[in-house]
Amino acid sequence: MNEFRWRSHSPDDTDRLARAIAAALPDTAVIALVGTLGAGKTRFVQGLAAALGVSREEVVSPTFVLCQEYHGSRVIQHYDLYRLTREQEFWNLGPEEAFESPGVVLIEWADRFPQCLPANHLEIRIEHVEDSTREFCVRPVGSGYEATVDAVRASFA
Repeated sequence: MNEFRWRSHSPDDTDRLARAIAAALPDTAVIALVGTLGAGKTRFVQGLAAALGVSREEVVSPTFVLCQEYHGSRVIQHYDLYRLTREQEFWNLGPEEAFESPGVVLIEWADRFPQCLPANHLEIRIEHVEDSTREFCVRPVGSGYEATVDAVRASFA
């Protein structure tokens, strides 16, 4: 399996990974973020958004509004599925258009409704190891993201 595993020991490390991923994404990208509460999903989104020209302060967890849109060098749709109880609630937010439009779609708590994800996406699993240490597993699901994972791996070689 083509996956990239990496340990972040600080928020700056997480930003470094986010920048590498942002630089390697295809024009239309969907990223499924998976991790427990406090694992660092929103922090990762802030780093990726900053790499795409969005102020870090502008990026907040959309837990209560469910979706945020940011405009940098690319449009970013940021979904949070934590509070949703049924997949229809996610579909009611209209992600299908975002899945097919140029830009980046980031979905926190994507594992809550995996059947709603497009067949081809980038999955990022974040595990809280200790204090400020996080383990990231970046892997392509379906096709179209193998080059992204390879480019990220090469940037850390």
